[in-house]
Amino acid sequence: MQSKPAVLLPGDPTKYRFAAEEDAFLEEVERASFRFFWEEADPNTGQVKDRSLADGPDARKIASIAATGFGLTALCIADHRGWEDSRKIRERVRNTLRFAATRLKHTNGFFFHFVNMEDGGREFKSEVSSIDSPIFFCGALTCAAYFDDAEIRELATKIYERVDWGWMQNGGKTLTMGWHPESGFIPARWDNYSELMMIYLLGLGSPTHPLPKESWDAWERPRFEYYGMKFIGSRAPLFVHQYSHAWFDFRGKADAYANYFENSVIATKVHKLWCLELAKKFPDYSEDLWGITSSDSAHGYVAWGGPPPMGPIDGSIVPCAAGGSLPFLPEETLRVLRTIREKYAKGGWGKYGFVDAFNPLKNWYNPDVIGIDVGITLVMAENARTGFVWEQFMKNEAVKKGMARAGFRPQ
Repeated sequence: MQSKPAVLLPGDPTKYRFAAEEDAFLEEVERASFRFFWEEADPNTGQVKDRSLADGPDARKIASIAATGFGLTALCIADHRGWEDSRKIRERVRNTLRFAATRLKHTNGFFFHFVNMEDGGREFKSEVSSIDSPIFFCGALTCAAYFDDAEIRELATKIYERVDWGWMQNGGKTLTMGWHPESGFIPARWDNYSELMMIYLLGLGSPTHPLPKESWDAWERPRFEYYGMKFIGSRAPLFVHQYSHAWFDFRGKADAYANYFENSVIATKVHKLWCLELAKKFPDYSEDLWGITSSDSAHGYVAWGGPPPMGPIDGSIVPCAAGGSLPFLPEETLRVLRTIREKYAKGGWGKYGFVDAFNPLKNWYNPDVIGIDVGITLVMAENARTGFVWEQFMKNEAVKKGMARAGFRPQ
C-alpha cells in the first residue's frame, strides 16, 4: 500500500499543457456549462437559477446568489472566447449589477442565499449568507477587472465597498456563517479551514470596512495525513479545496502557514487514492472514474466525500469533483471527465453539460444540474486551460491588498 501514493504524484500541474483534442473537449464542456448561465438567468435581474433540468429550461424560479456570482464570471469567459454577442453579454452584466446594487435586498452589504429570480424576493426563509455573498462579489470584481466599462466598474465597486465585514463578526475574531432576520446570527462560525479563504481575503482588502489583520490567523488549519501525504484540511467535502481557488490565484505564493495551491493538489490526490480504495466496495471507482463532493443523490442532497468518509457513500460519481479540480490534477481529472462524456453520456450528459451526479452501479442519473457545481467546473476548466479568471480577478487592487495583509509572499 505504501507504494500507491507514488503513482499519484505527477509533476508540477501548472506546467501541464493540454493536447489539441483535450483542449477541444474542455471547450465543449465549458460552452455547455455557459449555456446554463445564459439560458437559466432572468435577463432583467441577472439572477441565476439554483438548479435546472440538465436538458433545458423548467418552471423553477429559485435563484442562488452564489450561482449568480459564478454566472457573472461565466459571462467574462464567454465574452473572452466569443461564445455570445459581446453587446448582449455586457447588457446582461449591467442588468445583473444594477439589480444587485439598487433593488436586491441586502443587510450591511450581504445578500440572502436564495431569492426569486424575477423579483429578488427572499426564498426558503434563507439566511443572509457570509459565503454565498462573497462568491457573488468575486464574480462582480471579475467583471470590473475584465470589462472596459465605467458603469460595470462603478456598480461592482459600490456592491463590494458597502459590505460591512466587521458586522458579520458579531463581536468575535472570526465571521459567523450568516444572519436570519427572525433569529439573528447563526452560532456556527468560519473558524476552520474550508472554502472560507475568499471571505477573509475580500474582507482584508476592503477599503471601506476592512477586517482586522488578525482575522486571517483566527481560523484553525487542521493537519491531516493519509498514506504519508500531509495537508491542511477539514472534515468536509472536496469542494472546500476548490472554491476560493476559482478566483484567487494562490500559485507560487504562501502565507505563514502554507502554499494553499500545493495543499489543494495534495488534498485532491488523497481524495483520488481514497476513492480507489473504495473500489473494493464500489467497483465502478477506478483511475477512469472517481470523485465525490457535495451533490444530489438518489435520496436527496448530500454533503459527502472523504477522507475521512462523510455521508452514505454508495458508489455515486459527482462530475464537479473532477471538474473543480482540473488545475490541481489536470491529467487525472480530465481522464475522469472524458470517461463520463464517452461512456455515460446517455444519462450523465445533457444540454448544460454533466448532470450533477449519477450512480452507474444503480443506474441512477440525476435529471438536474446545480448552478454552483456547473460554475466551479466551468471556471476551473478555464483556469486550467489559460488562467484567464485568475488573471482578471487578480487585477483588482483590493484583492492584491487582501492577500498582502494576509501575509502572502512569492514562494
